[in-house]
Parts: sequence; C-alpha cells; structure tokens
Amino acid sequence: MSTSSWIILGVIVVLVLFVITTYNGLVTLRQRVNQSFSDIDVQLKQRHDLIPNLVETVKGYAAHESGVLEEVTARRQSSLAAGDIAGRAFAEQLLQGALGKLLAVAEAYPGLKADKNFLSLQQQLAEIEDQLQMARRYYNGTARNLNISIQSFPDNLFAGPLGFREQPFFELENRAQAAAPAVAFQAPNA
Repeated sequence: MSTSSWIILGVIVVLVLFVITTYNGLVTLRQRVNQSFSDIDVQLKQRHDLIPNLVETVKGYAAHESGVLEEVTARRQSSLAAGDIAGRAFAEQLLQGALGKLLAVAEAYPGLKADKNFLSLQQQLAEIEDQLQMARRYYNGTARNLNISIQSFPDNLFAGPLGFREQPFFELENRAQAAAPAVAFQAPNA
C-alpha cells in the first residue's frame, strides 16, 4: 500500500472512532436525562399518593370547602394522565397551585392545623417537595448538558441524523408569577 492509502485509511479510522465516541457520549447524556426524569416521576408519584390522604383529612374539618377539594382531586388526575414532559410540568404546576389553595383552607381551621395526622401529612408533603426540587434541578442539568452537546459543533453534525433531540426543561414555576418583587428604600428623615 502506498503512503496516501495509509493516510486515507488513517483518516477513515479516526473519523469512525470520532463518530463512535460522539454517539456513545450522546447516548450517555440521553440516558442520564431519562434516569433523572425517572427520579422526578418517583417524587411525583409519592406526592400523588399522599394527596388523597391530605384531602380526606381536610375534608373531615372543612366539608363545605368542596370546590377546593374537587379541584385538587381533578388536578391530580390530570397530572397522572399527562404524557410528555412539558404537559406533565404544566399539569404539576396547576396541581401545585391547587395544593396551595388546600393548605390555605387548612389555615382557617385551628383544629385541623393542630391535627397530628394533618401535620404529619403536611410535613411529608414538604419533604417530597424538597426532594422533587432536587430531582428537577438534576434533570434540568442533565437536559441542559444534552442540549448543549446536541447544539455544539461537531456533535451537532451527528446528533440529528443519529436520532438525538433536545429535551425540554421541567419547570413548575410560572415565570410571570416568579418575577422578583420591587423593593423601594426611603431615605430616613434628617
């Protein structure tokens, strides 16, 4: 074989190794995204399992607050039925708002606020919310890493043809509502 044949063969081998390495890196990132969404799903399932107990406890004290109780139940069902990540995040955002209303209703009932079962459920819900926030952060970080890799040269040359797609972030906060409050300072009177 001539020198030019060896060079061409060497370039082909390097190119094939580069494509294999790029593909394996993208597969690793995609699996991290899938695994991290699974972590979110576990936390959401725990929260969904806790909600009926919370509703029943509040129902015993606040029977006339049926609108809020029905809303929480309906939001839970729509969240369970949501399919894709963006739909699930939107449904969870609505459920989170309904849970906030439920807990606000509980504030109006001193007996309920002192009920050990309710306090335990409320504490469990707070712990699940903390774990869910950590799982969301990890998922969003892995989705960000995959999206950066898919958009970056030279991975972007291979990502689309190899079937890799950008992943949406899992955001529960409504950005319009999450605006920072305005703070105004007044100078003290001299």
